[in-house]
Amino acid sequence: MHVVVVGGGLAGMASAIWLTEAGHRVTLLERRGSLGGRTISMPLAAVDDVPDNGQHVFASGYEHLMRYLDSVGTRKFVEFPGHMTVRMPGGATRRSGFGGISGLRAAFGDLPGVRGVDRLRTVRAQTRLVAQALRQPAWLDDVTADEWFRRIGMPQSARDALWDGIVIGLTGDKTEISSAKVPADLLVTGMRRAIATRTPVSIGYPSVDLDTLFIAGAEKVFADHGVEVRHRAVVSSVNVTDGAVTGVTLAGGDTVAADAVICAVPVWNIRGLLDQVPGHEAIYAAAQQLTPVPIVSVNLYLDRDIGMTDWGEILYGGEGVLEQVWDRQQMHGRDCTANYLYSTTVSASYELTQKSNAEITEIQMGMLRRYFPGAAAAQVVHSHVVRMPKSTFAQRPGTAGIRPDQRTAVRGLALAGDWTRTDWTVVCPPGSGAVVGALVSRGSVGTRGFRCARRVRPPVRYRTVRRRRSRVVRRRDSGRCRADRVR
Repeated sequence: MHVVVVGGGLAGMASAIWLTEAGHRVTLLERRGSLGGRTISMPLAAVDDVPDNGQHVFASGYEHLMRYLDSVGTRKFVEFPGHMTVRMPGGATRRSGFGGISGLRAAFGDLPGVRGVDRLRTVRAQTRLVAQALRQPAWLDDVTADEWFRRIGMPQSARDALWDGIVIGLTGDKTEISSAKVPADLLVTGMRRAIATRTPVSIGYPSVDLDTLFIAGAEKVFADHGVEVRHRAVVSSVNVTDGAVTGVTLAGGDTVAADAVICAVPVWNIRGLLDQVPGHEAIYAAAQQLTPVPIVSVNLYLDRDIGMTDWGEILYGGEGVLEQVWDRQQMHGRDCTANYLYSTTVSASYELTQKSNAEITEIQMGMLRRYFPGAAAAQVVHSHVVRMPKSTFAQRPGTAGIRPDQRTAVRGLALAGDWTRTDWTVVCPPGSGAVVGALVSRGSVGTRGFRCARRVRPPVRYRTVRRRRSRVVRRRDSGRCRADRVR
């Protein structure tokens, strides 16, 4: 089967990798001059370095992302240290683990900056939060995360220490904008993954640049397996005849024939591509409601060590100004003879994106000096400001369930990307690639008659049996099938 994948970001590369592993012929079309999408490195001649377009971190529960890294041979470059540090103004720190005693302390309200009666209020509010996440009230998608926290009585000190940061980390957006249902769903997904793996979900980081982690290994797989990668290939439409996909048309008018097409473009680029697809209006309407969220990252090259005690530190009360600082010396084993590199991140940076690079750098340095005594006399050797106005998308109240499924009404056509319906929302594009690869390989969106070599969870069948006292019970039987594994 010949499959055309439109889009060379992480979802597109994952789809292409796994379709190639399943034995299909794949053509990957990318509109830009390089692969990677929103996960790239950016060489800086001024400091002879290759920083990333923002610090990327991963949850250990991202099973499909880890599968992708296994496929391209780079999983060894992801570290899960099992802890992070919260830093207070003035320099005091508190290292926290993601499980064990540290996790229990957090559950009982022992959080940085949370004292006295607020600890009891935090315990009560966290209990309500977990209960409502597991058994969600009907109104949860009608309110913001901010309103949810106020309804359950979450103290502001606990929000500053943990919960506002969790919402921003999970959704990429502010608590007063994001629907409460989004972080609730993600918390449930994380809890289920932790139970399934018997391991608390942890946060990890790449020990190499993003090109090495995501792109170089994929390009080698593509070269070894004959995947055709076409750069500067702008697709104008997906072609459909008699309810089945036939290929794509490029901006110059050329067509590329295909038995199946995977549309793995960002949500804001989907409009116009699916005009021939029945029901495309609903997909476009969903895409219109998933509005972009900006992130500003800064790679700060300083003349000295500022005294970070951990690989990543969360600044207490820094939301919207400077939330996290990442020590690239600790993370990458970087040579700091010439300078020290610290990466900073500000999610949902609606106001910050309007400022100049010099203003952003000044704000970031002011925050570092406030939180890190060692930064008081630090001088900026070079500042690399990265604006990503469309880093991810917002899910506002009332938008639950609008993210489209990977399946479409057209035979041979599937969607992929973080904006499609996956367990993890804005954070794990390969999850959609895994589903898409399985759908095509099973023939659910492709041509009939293909059997692939991977295993899926056996479908459940029930048969009725009769026991004593005429009590009828239903017994589950597991069947066997050969198909790609879909979670």
